[in-house]
Amino acid sequence: MTNPTTQHTWTGRDDGPGPEHRRWHHAVNTAQAGTTGIAILGFRSDEGVRRNKGRVGAVDAPASIRSALAPMAAPAELLVHDLGDNTVVDGNLEDGQERLGAAVRQALDAGHLPVILGGGHETAFGTYTGLRASQVTDGRRIGIINLDAHFDLRAEAIPSSGTPFRQVADAERALGHGFNYTVVGISQPGNTEALFQTARELGVKYLLDEECTESRTEQVRQFTQDFIDSVDVVYLTIDLDVLPAYVAPGVSAPASYGVPLSVVLEVCRQLARSPKLAVVDVVELNPRFDVDSRTARTAARLIHTIATERSGHRHA
Repeated sequence: MTNPTTQHTWTGRDDGPGPEHRRWHHAVNTAQAGTTGIAILGFRSDEGVRRNKGRVGAVDAPASIRSALAPMAAPAELLVHDLGDNTVVDGNLEDGQERLGAAVRQALDAGHLPVILGGGHETAFGTYTGLRASQVTDGRRIGIINLDAHFDLRAEAIPSSGTPFRQVADAERALGHGFNYTVVGISQPGNTEALFQTARELGVKYLLDEECTESRTEQVRQFTQDFIDSVDVVYLTIDLDVLPAYVAPGVSAPASYGVPLSVVLEVCRQLARSPKLAVVDVVELNPRFDVDSRTARTAARLIHTIATERSGHRHA
């Protein structure tokens, strides 16, 4: 069963007509056809989280992130197109991922930087299929960097929010490509020894959350740069459960330790400045468990940082 793309109306405070008063809702509502910039795509799904026996509610995340983005200041250089939402209907995750992949491919081939608002981390397989099908990846090595407390490398018959990168590994192998996957923020208690073994077998590079403290920011930066240098096209995926629970309480699996927001922001800035960055998704926001929209605002801040850095504005 297919589902038409849902469009959204962006509203917010208006302080005046000049560019000095510009906000994200202005950037979206004044976007001109034919221009290229940031392309917002929503993926309304928590089917993968349900299958993974997590706390459902991520289906409502795209609207929450848009609401948090709308009032943020937007520099004149920032161009934003909202391409609407795709929704998983009747539990048919695979159909939803296929539709998301088609939308991501179209946005990439049009010259945009797609920013996908999940959804659970099952969003990632749809993002990947769109990236792999696009002209951007012709003859180039794709690298995925995941800011996440979990590997999401489970080998299971039924895909879920815990399987997307194992699915990517299998798909890349079937195409004769290497699997270039790096994770920042892995929680040792949150991943079984079997998952660590799978990561070793697949050649996954990772940093534990305890290795990503503020005092080690420079080491995290070098780790990230080594990743960038090793690939041709970068896909950044941000699972909000990489952050401490007091920063991101509204997720399926809140982190007892987590990576400081300042470190995550620095990694996002570094990746946004690279011309290799092709696509971004932000996943696992669960508005049902958020506190004062804290997690939604954090997700919006990360997207704002990436978008403004990408546009050349340096005061994010």
